[in-house]
Amino acid sequence: MTAQPSPSATRDDLHRGAPAGEPLLAATDLIAGYLPGVDILNGCNLVCHPGELVGIIGPNGAGKSTLLKALFGLVTIRSGSVTLQGEDITNHRADSLVRRGVGFVPQNNNVFPSLSIEENLQMGVFQAPKTFNERFEFIVDLFPTLGERRKQSAGSLSGGERQMVAMARALMMNPSVLLLDEPSAGLSPVRQDETFLRTRRINKAGVSVVIVEQNARRALQICDRAYVLDQGRNAYSGPGRQLMNDPKVIELYLGTLATDVESAAGKAADGPAVSTAKPLGGDPAL
Repeated sequence: MTAQPSPSATRDDLHRGAPAGEPLLAATDLIAGYLPGVDILNGCNLVCHPGELVGIIGPNGAGKSTLLKALFGLVTIRSGSVTLQGEDITNHRADSLVRRGVGFVPQNNNVFPSLSIEENLQMGVFQAPKTFNERFEFIVDLFPTLGERRKQSAGSLSGGERQMVAMARALMMNPSVLLLDEPSAGLSPVRQDETFLRTRRINKAGVSVVIVEQNARRALQICDRAYVLDQGRNAYSGPGRQLMNDPKVIELYLGTLATDVESAAGKAADGPAVSTAKPLGGDPAL
């Protein structure tokens, strides 16, 4: 039976291990869904403090990606609230949230394949084009090979390389928090590892990160804290490595999630494109 916090659960129950002070991003008692009368989220709660890397894991259909999309204004929130630095941003439009410092990387269709890497990054600052050179320098400092191959078509990249470009584009507007929706999905184990290393590198560069992941064990290894969702509600929360070793979390979630991930990884082709250029994933491990 899934453990569920009671309606009167305290902050410590909902956000175990969270730092003291006001969070950068907070979701409180979110109820949301795609269709009228059909709720996917049934009272979700989440906080992300400045500098944190927060994971969201759980079984398929738990509402993980829906929560991320609700935070970014892509799913209507029927009840509850989302705040950014204490300001209510509930149901704000995505373009408004980007201006306010929220970045989002969707799982699929996250690059413009007909454009070059440089042009994709230019699209990331279409609301502030004069900042391109400054932000491009920041991106190249994080991922040097993007600068070396800036003229290459994004459509010729592998899945893992496209994921790097998508992350870089979301960083172009200098977000305070970056939302990542299953960035390792469909990638080979090697490319998955590269994606998690990039995520940690972005976080160490000063960007708070909220990441939804099916690869629960790997996500818990890199996260400061994590939330386990089940049926649109908070089931567990705590420091990443603590959850990874929690017998109840292992029994209820990590075993089945690991099987799902291993099955998906065995089928992964890491993108249909064939490129003879130097791989973009060659950044040194952290």
